[in-house]
Amino acid sequence: MKEKDFVSLKDWSADELNEVLDQARAIKKDPAKYSRRLEGMALAMILEKPSLRTRVTFDVGIHQLGGYSLALTRAEINLGGREAVRDVAKNLERMVQGIMIRTFSHENVRELAEQANIPVINGLTDFSHPCQSMADFMTIIETKKDLRAVKVAYIGDGNNVAHSLIYGAARFGVHLAVATPVGYEPDASVLKWAQEHASATGCRL
Repeated sequence: MKEKDFVSLKDWSADELNEVLDQARAIKKDPAKYSRRLEGMALAMILEKPSLRTRVTFDVGIHQLGGYSLALTRAEINLGGREAVRDVAKNLERMVQGIMIRTFSHENVRELAEQANIPVINGLTDFSHPCQSMADFMTIIETKKDLRAVKVAYIGDGNNVAHSLIYGAARFGVHLAVATPVGYEPDASVLKWAQEHASATGCRL
């Protein structure tokens, strides 16, 4: 049975997201305990956009957990161009145990997750950046302990990072203020979804 994909924070419940953060803190506290957790497992990293932090953290992370990774660039795949998304999914699911993808089209990541019978992790798209936001929320927990006890201010354009922070704030109950230049606001669908779900967690946006 396929494990859950990590495409968007809105796909996960608050309990599930908190479980991920709890697990991350446990691994950080005692990495040796988890050094063979992914032994023998391979992660395909599809990198259609240039990457420093995303590539290094995933590459080092899976190695520290006992697995290994391989990087596939846009020149090698050209997802949705030379290689159909479904074909990439069906080929990779026979050879690796997971896929991390950093690309442009959010819809391609959605399709990849739907077609692949292995977990797919969104390493960044033009619409969202869930791993970055989870790292941000983990940092807040490590310094402030309680996510609901802080107010987060985001200043910049309403981009992929802003979208993921908004989704996460609504899930975790974080008070979030977003300031953007006129014409660079977050996507209206993201704000609508967050407003609809914020009341359940006490979030104020």
